Amino acid sequence: MNDRDWIILKTIAEERNITKAAERLYVSQPALTYRLKLLEREFRVKILIRTPNGVILTPQGEYLLTYSNEMLLRLTKMKEQLASFGDKVKGPLRIGSSAIFANYELPQLLHGFRELYPETEIFLKTGMSKQVRRMIEHEEVAVAIIRGDPEWKEEKHLLFDEPVCLVSKTPLEVEDLPNHPRIIYGTDSSLQSLVSEWWRKTFARPFIESMAVDTMDTCRRMVQQNLGWAILPSIGLSEFDDLLLHPLFWPDGSPLIRKTWICYGAYAKELPTVRAFIDYVIKQFSARDTATTRATNGSLIVP
Repeated sequence: MNDRDWIILKTIAEERNITKAAERLYVSQPALTYRLKLLEREFRVKILIRTPNGVILTPQGEYLLTYSNEMLLRLTKMKEQLASFGDKVKGPLRIGSSAIFANYELPQLLHGFRELYPETEIFLKTGMSKQVRRMIEHEEVAVAIIRGDPEWKEEKHLLFDEPVCLVSKTPLEVEDLPNHPRIIYGTDSSLQSLVSEWWRKTFARPFIESMAVDTMDTCRRMVQQNLGWAILPSIGLSEFDDLLLHPLFWPDGSPLIRKTWICYGAYAKELPTVRAFIDYVIKQFSARDTATTRATNGSLIVP
């Protein structure tokens, strides 16, 4: 069993379909089936069970999958360590990112980083912040960008905080929200808890839920059609000038905010590529904060 076999098992487990797995691996279906038979012969176990809906792994196959995932992770970490010996910024960079951050901020960050360090190989995983936190806890990624207030005991740096806003198509007063339909969306539990706590402290009665959608983008599109109002973090909303944004405040007058952190283990900064990425991201957001401060003070003209 070699690294190619590890990738085969991982891909089949994700696709649960031999044909789709073969397409992803750029091999023919007969070739993939033949390789699986060789593995079953080598270990003298049955790895897959075919069902009307595809394939599933047997308990023995699940055990081999766990081994394969561990070995792929060890292989990647070995490449990281080997690349670090020359103290040059090159080789693999394993990043975990909040899906919202990956959508609105990460593409331009990765583009700029690759321009500076073209010999890096970027491996990216995205998900909700709680999923990304698990990735870095299990060392599936070397650096993670997490929103909210992550329970991370090692090193982290606050990149920025942003207002959480009432978003509507037409003018709407905050005190009138319980009388109008709200659109909610599937988001991280930390933001759900934050907004729920704000509502309890602000209103004595529940909101009127008109729609429940899966993503922030879908929610925003519904608001654009004036189908209801929503409470959204302001990330990415500046692109949509047809929406009205009203930052929310706690009853004591303090703003309702959403934080974004870059998190990493102490060992990660020993790797030149990881260290360079952390420094680059922090520098980019520090420069943005400086520009914002200058604009607020009236010394920067913003078109």
